[in-house]
Amino acid sequence: MKANSLPILLCVAIGAYVVQAANVKTDYSHSTDFSQYKTYSWFKAQASNSIWEDRIVHVVDAQLREKGWTKAPSGGDATVAAFGSTHNQPLLRTFYDSFGGGWYWRGFGDGIATTTVESTPVGTLVLDIFDSQTKKLIWRGVSSDVLSDKPEKNEKKLEKAVAEMFKHFPPPSKG
Repeated sequence: MKANSLPILLCVAIGAYVVQAANVKTDYSHSTDFSQYKTYSWFKAQASNSIWEDRIVHVVDAQLREKGWTKAPSGGDATVAAFGSTHNQPLLRTFYDSFGGGWYWRGFGDGIATTTVESTPVGTLVLDIFDSQTKKLIWRGVSSDVLSDKPEKNEKKLEKAVAEMFKHFPPPSKG
């Protein structure tokens, strides 16, 4: 019995990790020479509340500082904009107390199923970097599932998602 339960437990653990991990994607202008950018300014950070706006700015500032970029109050080489949105996604959970006697050949019998609906907050962060002179988009990072159902974990999830966005930033220059 124990040998059969180990693969099941392993799959459940991996599945739980995958569900909690943020889905991060980035894209950039392949014709842009990112080595020309040394400073940046914020255009706007918009989220569902000012606490999240401040957190987003703080985390992005830390990542860009780590990459050697300097924040300028205005007129930076690049302009940064962030948009965070949340919505509640219903999650259905069904529990069975039994399947009744002899369910293989007579249907499910007397078992009772209870289904509950839980609202799980799901968050998406879109981070754009524009060339300040041309106003063209040069880089975009998108992270979905930034929020968890536990508020105390949300800040860590945001930090991890933004760090993942900037993992390969700045992109290599062509030529």
